Amino acid sequence: MSLLQKPKREKIRMLTRSSFFLLFIFAPFLDIFRLDLTLGHFIIFGQPWTLGLDAFQQGQGDAGSAAMTLLTHAFLPVLSFIAIISFIIWRYGRIYCGWLCPHFSIVEIFNDMMLKHLNRVTLWEKASKKSKGVLPWLLVLFSCMTMAFVWAFSLLSYLLPPAELIPDLLNFELGMGATRFLLVATTIFTIDFFFARHLFCKFGCAVGVFQSLIWMANSKAMVVSFDKPRAYECQSCDRECDRACPMRLHTRSIKRAKFTCTQCGQCLNTCDQVQADNPDGRIINWVTNEKAQAVDRNAPAMVVKEITSKQ
Repeated sequence: MSLLQKPKREKIRMLTRSSFFLLFIFAPFLDIFRLDLTLGHFIIFGQPWTLGLDAFQQGQGDAGSAAMTLLTHAFLPVLSFIAIISFIIWRYGRIYCGWLCPHFSIVEIFNDMMLKHLNRVTLWEKASKKSKGVLPWLLVLFSCMTMAFVWAFSLLSYLLPPAELIPDLLNFELGMGATRFLLVATTIFTIDFFFARHLFCKFGCAVGVFQSLIWMANSKAMVVSFDKPRAYECQSCDRECDRACPMRLHTRSIKRAKFTCTQCGQCLNTCDQVQADNPDGRIINWVTNEKAQAVDRNAPAMVVKEITSKQ
C-alpha cells in the first residue's frame, strides 16, 4: 500500500513515530535531553538539571531544606510524569509502543524488509517461498547491523558529550570504554533486530510489560473487538489481520490473549482493505467502555478458534 493509499490514521501514526524516532536520535545532539557523565548531571533543553543538593553536600543548609529541594526537584516531577503516563496507558493501552516507541518503529521496518526479501516477517515463521540466494539474507543482516550501530552510537551520545563523540569517531580516537560500549551494544542490537525484535517487545521490554499490566487492569480500556455476528464474512479472508500484526498476535481473540497489543491499528488497516467492497465496513474495530468489557465476556477463545479453523 502506498502512502497516498494509507488511511488517515496510519498517516498520523507514521508522522508521530517518525518524529519521535528523529527526536530519539537527535535529542542529545540538540541538548534537549541527555545525562552527561562527564558533568555528573542531566541536561534538559540546554540547561543543567540537578537535585539542588550542592550546598547541603558542602555543609551549608539543613536537612529540612535539602529534603524539600529533593521533593520539588525529583520526587514530585517524577511522580507527576508517572501519574499522567499511567492514566493514558489505563485508557488506551500500549499506545506509546505503537505510536511513538523508536524500537517498535524498527520492528515494523524490518518486518517489512524481511517480508520483501526473505518472504517471511520473522525468522521463526515459514517462508511463503524460498529466497533467491544469499544476497537477500546479507542485505537484511547488513541493514540490521547498520541500524544497530546507529542505535548504539545514539545511546552513547546520551551519556557523553555528542560534540566530542563525532570528531573522535571520525578520527578513530574514541576511548577504550566508548569503543567497548559501541561494540557490545551494536552486537546486542543486531541480534535483537535480526532474530528477536518482536520477542523483545513481548517479553524483554520493561516499559512494554508495565504498560500491558496497567492496561489489563482496566476492563473498559480501548481494545480491538471482533464483530462475532459477522464472523462468516471472515471465511473468504486468509487471516490477513493476524498476518499484519507486527507482534504476531491473534487479532480476533480475547483481550487476555492480546496482552502485548500495541494499538498500532495495522489489523484495522488490513481489514479495511479486505472489506473495501463491503458496505458494512471492517469486522474488527477499536472499542471502549462497556463494549470493551464485552470483548472478554462474550468472546470465549473457543469461538475464535472455531472460526479460524474453518478458514
